[in-house]
Amino acid sequence: MAVTIKDVAKAAGVDPSTVSRVIAGHPRISGKTKEKVLMVMAELEYHPNAIARSLANRSTRTIGVVMPSEMEQVFVNPFFTEVMRGIGVSAFKRGYYVLLSTWGGGEDEYKATQRLVDEKRVDGLILLTSRVGDKTIESLKKKRFPFVVVGKPAKMEDVSWVDNDNVEAGYAAADYLARQGHTKIGFIGGAFSYVFICERFKGYKKALDANGLVFRKEHLGVDELLEDGGRRAMEKLLQASDRPTAVVTADDLMAFGAVRCIKEAGMRVPEDIAVIGFNDTPLARYMDPPISSVEIFVFDLGYHAGEVLIDQLEGSDGHKKHIMIPTRLVLRQSSGITHL
Repeated sequence: MAVTIKDVAKAAGVDPSTVSRVIAGHPRISGKTKEKVLMVMAELEYHPNAIARSLANRSTRTIGVVMPSEMEQVFVNPFFTEVMRGIGVSAFKRGYYVLLSTWGGGEDEYKATQRLVDEKRVDGLILLTSRVGDKTIESLKKKRFPFVVVGKPAKMEDVSWVDNDNVEAGYAAADYLARQGHTKIGFIGGAFSYVFICERFKGYKKALDANGLVFRKEHLGVDELLEDGGRRAMEKLLQASDRPTAVVTADDLMAFGAVRCIKEAGMRVPEDIAVIGFNDTPLARYMDPPISSVEIFVFDLGYHAGEVLIDQLEGSDGHKKHIMIPTRLVLRQSSGITHL
């Protein structure tokens, strides 16, 4: 027979209402009483009914995570699994569940987010990217619904976010290539509707300017943030009248595709074209050649996003937080010389 809240109260020598308050985390319950009740709950293996608890507290103890992309990209790109791992560890530590929402992006993503909020399925949301003129962010702000963005929103002052300095990271990658003697450096990335793409490109151009180099439009390739997207973008760059001798790619998957394209064209990496990627995914070190990449510490992005959101939900910090996670350029054979 299932253990009830009355059984716990009887064994702990308290009223059932006291057990309910302990479960709800009521601040007026003494530490001694809370410890005693929790000990009895563990001994009796009592587990509160989550649905009943959410109705009583008007809280689901669940945070929603909205995936930004097509299903293929979500489950192929290691970024998403690693950021989810960070969010999951943070949520588990604080006693929260995670609800994952995957949609095709655009209007579908917006509608899915509205449903999660309006139907009160989650207490707060984590958005895994930010776009220029993001409709979802503006709606959540108007509804005053708790949320955090992984990525710096275009209008960032009144939004909590966790991100890297993507301008500086893009600069570091391109500047390294320039200092190795490359004068024709290309850039391969996803759509410029994504803020992080805009910022990495901005850093790349800033490095060209700092090194007295000229940006050429024919050295820019834009496609899907997938391996095939990187291959197609690299094909475009190889058709340039004065092809680049090095490229910065905004994602490791695109770097993998770029390397494949270079090899299929009968050229070598890095001897003919040097390549640097982004995210430092685990596979980067096992590619042929191993791929140089900007490490952005994806787990930390997810973990801190979870912490910031839960702090909001529990009222421990009402201020909007902006957390910048450092980056690091990891050099391997694909970029040629392997020292700074």
